[in-house]
Amino acid sequence: MLVNQLSINIGFYMLMPYLAGHLSGTLALAAWAVGLILGARNLSQQGMFLIGGSLADRLGCKPLILAGLGLRVVGFGLLGFASSLPMLIVASLLTGLAGALFNPAVRAYLAAEAGDRKTEAFAVFNVFYQAGILAGPLVGLALLGASFRWVCVTAAVLFLILFVLQARALPARQTDAAEPRQRLLADWRQMTTNRPFLLFSLAMAGSYVLNFQVYLALPMRAQEQAGGQVGVAVMFAVSGLLTVAGQVRLTAWAKARWSPSEAIVRGLWLMAAAFLPLAVTAGLGPAAPGWVSAALHLTPVLTSTILLTAATMIVYPFEMATIVNLAGPRLVGTYYGLYNTIAGVGIAAGNLLTGAAIDAGRESGLDALTWIALTAIGAACAVAVAMLARSGGLARTRAPARAGS
Repeated sequence: MLVNQLSINIGFYMLMPYLAGHLSGTLALAAWAVGLILGARNLSQQGMFLIGGSLADRLGCKPLILAGLGLRVVGFGLLGFASSLPMLIVASLLTGLAGALFNPAVRAYLAAEAGDRKTEAFAVFNVFYQAGILAGPLVGLALLGASFRWVCVTAAVLFLILFVLQARALPARQTDAAEPRQRLLADWRQMTTNRPFLLFSLAMAGSYVLNFQVYLALPMRAQEQAGGQVGVAVMFAVSGLLTVAGQVRLTAWAKARWSPSEAIVRGLWLMAAAFLPLAVTAGLGPAAPGWVSAALHLTPVLTSTILLTAATMIVYPFEMATIVNLAGPRLVGTYYGLYNTIAGVGIAAGNLLTGAAIDAGRESGLDALTWIALTAIGAACAVAVAMLARSGGLARTRAPARAGS
């Protein structure tokens, strides 16, 4: 499962970090259109997670993983050839739907196999996840010398190879095959009565808007400051190296000192602070010719990337384990599905508003507006989770009683 996620991320991140630059540069789309296209992918992915998670609980994880890999072959291939806004949106929707099918299944599979060591398992999972983020952009950067189309085609071929290998090698895993199933709507009704889970999902939605800026606002800022895509590749390489080198140790350090809710809240405060370097240097113009000037101008972007990565490293393992604890063992995929559906709605709205804020900032000369707004979102998330934890809502709970079948 870990190798599977590593391969998925290499294929995904060899393309996605450069998509915003391709859309705004090669295709000359406005920032709002770029935000719409990227938001459509996430709305499709996180918005359909509930279906994907429910199907994983009922049909088993492997069929959903394979279906998602197949759809991503089609979506990435289409991204390489589409030039009109409608076709780009279709390609993004297909790519997102693919993630909606395999992502909940992967996490449910891992949670079931991890037993009582879910926090540690998700920490190791994030190492493999970030290793893909580290390798993918470097592969994509090399292929950009030919064209962005070659990046897309290569990514599609990689997912096709992964589909064949997983079909042959991945063991089937029913998340809870021994227990009889109730009706799908009864499962959803049970989940929507789990008030602590719903409040936690809403409180964390804004953090996904912040995390997604590594695909939207940060790459655009890196490109503006340094020119070209090298700065974007450096940004993702720094993030990946930091996580691969430090995730397991940081998780162990945090677990020894903080409760899960304390770790999440502290990570969210750090996430909010990650955008302050960009707010302070918002008026900085493009770099002069030469690598020294480019490096200096990239420093605020890289500082924000490091802080955002460290925050995610703190939050992610405890966040994933908290979802399992609030869900109970039977419907882990379904709970992950709704959690990411709520996050997807937040990301779609957040990306469109972020793109509009970038355009408005450029026109008005208030370039710091976007970064200040993102900082405020992170602070609001931290306060909301802290209040929920203080009320006892994040303590380990039993899933609500089963509804009638």
